[in-house]
Amino acid sequence: MNHATSERPISGASPAELASQLRQARARTHRLTDELSSEQLMGLKLDIVNPVLWEIGHVGWFHEYWTLRHSHGQAPLIDRADDLWNSSTVAHDTRWSLDLPDRDATFAYLADVLEHQCGQLTCGEFPEPALYFYELAVRHEDMHVEALTYMRETLAYPPPRNLGDHASAAAGALAGDAEVAGGTWRLGATRTDGFVFDNEKWAHEVKLNPFRIARAPVTNHEFAAFVETGGYGVREFWSDDGWTWRERQRAERPTYWQPKSDGVWTWRRYDRTEVLAPDAPVVFVNWHEAEAWCRFAGRRLPTEAEWEAAAIGEPSAEGGSLSGVKRRWPWGGATPTRQHANLDFVFDAPLDVAACPEGDSAFGCRQMVGNVWEWTASDFAPFPGFAADPYEDYSNPWFGSRKVLRGGCWATSARIARPTYRNFFPPARNDIFAGFRTCAL
Repeated sequence: MNHATSERPISGASPAELASQLRQARARTHRLTDELSSEQLMGLKLDIVNPVLWEIGHVGWFHEYWTLRHSHGQAPLIDRADDLWNSSTVAHDTRWSLDLPDRDATFAYLADVLEHQCGQLTCGEFPEPALYFYELAVRHEDMHVEALTYMRETLAYPPPRNLGDHASAAAGALAGDAEVAGGTWRLGATRTDGFVFDNEKWAHEVKLNPFRIARAPVTNHEFAAFVETGGYGVREFWSDDGWTWRERQRAERPTYWQPKSDGVWTWRRYDRTEVLAPDAPVVFVNWHEAEAWCRFAGRRLPTEAEWEAAAIGEPSAEGGSLSGVKRRWPWGGATPTRQHANLDFVFDAPLDVAACPEGDSAFGCRQMVGNVWEWTASDFAPFPGFAADPYEDYSNPWFGSRKVLRGGCWATSARIARPTYRNFFPPARNDIFAGFRTCAL
């Protein structure tokens, strides 16, 4: 047993609570996929998506592999499941040509796995070590629920129905910076945080200089100024890798934005064209675009340590340094509500950046959780003493090739969008629900 495995924290969720979480996640998976046709379930062959049908089967396989087979020693429910859905061994390009079960058989497999899981969770004696793997499997499905949501955008499918209240654009903008004192910050998760992923382990001291960070993410209106002044064509705003990406894509604006017409910016959202909400955060921009905007505006991206300190830190009583206190959420310890954060499908899109004032951090930063993921300046790298958890391919293969995002988005489960959670994507990915906030130079 490796070091990280021996120190895996247990969240304290009961078997009954886990059964409820499994059903909630599965209901969302169905809501995102049930009405899709067989043709839509296969979709286009793209580097950034899977066949939806394959993705659904993979979700069921992951549950079965780690809970029923790994934790309880059960035999596979489908003999060839590993050959179909193990993402570590099944090459991406082959997933459209596999002899996959049809939609009815795939959904039946998901139902069968869930029935077996709930049967285990409701039996009289449940082995405590298995709780970790149920926690892992629930969060894995949470991630794929979010992925299925942005896959529908990528594939120009209709928007999901009845998945969140309509996001109104009424709160407006939120200007200005918050001043964050310097000092020592313990970056990462602690053993009292409940379930965490291996790349969050463990909190370790970093030194921070005082910095100023925007109270809100960059808005569509602010990003439009970069587009309208030809920022995509100005070489000095782009890194070498960013410029190579821009030239290859011939990018002139964010991926779903339409050419401005009659003074109005619109974008393709799912299968329709909508007016861009000027004070909503810009979304579907990659790290290269965020970095280029920063150079245009004379700003910079925060490091993940700065981001985390601004989100859940507190100033000392004297105000001259960080106190060392780490809040559970930016606003404190209360469970997130729609007043705190646009999270967990409460709304169906990003809100204006001034929304959710009850969710402000101690330093006055808003929407550090929810609305849009936020790119940071930091490379995705292991923390000191890193050791992989049992799902070894979760973090290990991606260190050094991706950038860290923090905070979650409107389609992120609250189980995932903890302030210490480290999301990670290649810097060229612009199909995810990602925006950014900035720091003063």
